Amino acid sequence: MAGHSKWANIKHKKAATDAKRGKVWTRLIKEITVAARLGGGDIPSNPRLRLAVEKAADANMPKDNVTRAIARGTGGLDGANYEEIRYEGYGINGAAIIVDCMTDNRVRTVAEVRHAFSKFGGNMGTEGSVAFLFKHCGQLFFAPGTNEDALMEAALEAGAEDIIADDEGGFEVICPPHDFATIKEALEKAGFKAEVAEIAMKASTETVFTGDDAVKMQKLIDALENLDDVQEVYTNAVIDA
Repeated sequence: MAGHSKWANIKHKKAATDAKRGKVWTRLIKEITVAARLGGGDIPSNPRLRLAVEKAADANMPKDNVTRAIARGTGGLDGANYEEIRYEGYGINGAAIIVDCMTDNRVRTVAEVRHAFSKFGGNMGTEGSVAFLFKHCGQLFFAPGTNEDALMEAALEAGAEDIIADDEGGFEVICPPHDFATIKEALEKAGFKAEVAEIAMKASTETVFTGDDAVKMQKLIDALENLDDVQEVYTNAVIDA
C-alpha cells in the first residue's frame, strides 16, 4: 500500500493555510453558514456542520463568529445567500483541476475563475471534463512515525477503505464521505490525531511536476486559491519542491 511521497505537499498546504488565517476564517464562515442552512444548526446531528466547526476551532476562530454563522444559516440573522458552484479545468500540461466555490454572485465568480486560469497558463473545461479523475472521499493524514500496525487496525475496525503509506513514513486513511466523522472520532479515541482531516476530491492518478513547470503550476493553484469565492482547489498535480 505504498504511494508517492506527499508529506512535503501536505505540510506546505498546512503552512499556507495557517499564513492566510483571515481568508481561512472567511471560508469557514461560509461553510458553516451553508452547512447550517442545509442540515440544520444542531452540531452533533449535522456531520458537515460538525466538521466545519471543528476546523474553525483548529483555526482559532472565536466562538462568537461560529455562533453568528450558524444563526445566519438557520435564518436567525440576515446575511448573504451563498450557493455552491464547482468549476473544472486544466492546468500546465493538461493537469486536472477542480475549483469549489461559494458565492452570492455567480457571474462575478465565473469571470474571476476563468481569468485566473487563462492568466496563468490553464483553461476552463466543461462540467464533468475532469471530475471523473477524482474520487469524493474522506482523507485523514497522519505524520511520519505513526505506528502503522496500530493505525491500520484502528482504521479498518472503524470502517476505513484503505491506508496508504508514503515514502517518508506518513499515512493517509481513506474512507467514505458519509463515514468520515465517525471514523475520525474513532481514530481520535484510539489515540490517533490527524495532521489534516477533510472530505475532499482525491485524484485517482497523480502527475509529478518539477522545475519550471512546477513553478508555473503552483502559481496557477495559488491564483485560484487566493480568489475570495474559492473554497477549495483540487488537482492531480503533485508539486515536487
